[in-house]
Amino acid sequence: MSKLGEALGKVFGKGRKTETPVAGEEEKPVAPVTPVPEKVYLKALPLRDLGDVETIKQEVKSGNVLILKVSPLAKKSIDDVKTAVSELLEFTQLVGGDIARLGEERVVITPSFIKIWREKTATAGGTLPTAA
Repeated sequence: MSKLGEALGKVFGKGRKTETPVAGEEEKPVAPVTPVPEKVYLKALPLRDLGDVETIKQEVKSGNVLILKVSPLAKKSIDDVKTAVSELLEFTQLVGGDIARLGEERVVITPSFIKIWREKTATAGGTLPTAA
């Protein structure tokens, strides 16, 4: 696996935190329900520097689906890729969206009304969810 693939694997390997409600407590919604916009676009964007993260967040808030190519930033700094993807992972979970790795160089991010289907494939250590 390349350095970029390892970096993305480390960020996405953290998994999603799921909390089970304590007996007697109400379940709290993770994020507000986002109305589906009239038009939803699928956009392919390069991640060139950390400043692009805010633009990406705005696109997701607008209801667009993004496919990010992270290799332009990886050529500059693998640590910046980890930082950017970690921030986007946290943001996506906060807004109730979905995020997944697409191979070694790409990440897909969706708004709350679109979920990513993940296929479970057998590996030596068990199963690993991957975006199909």
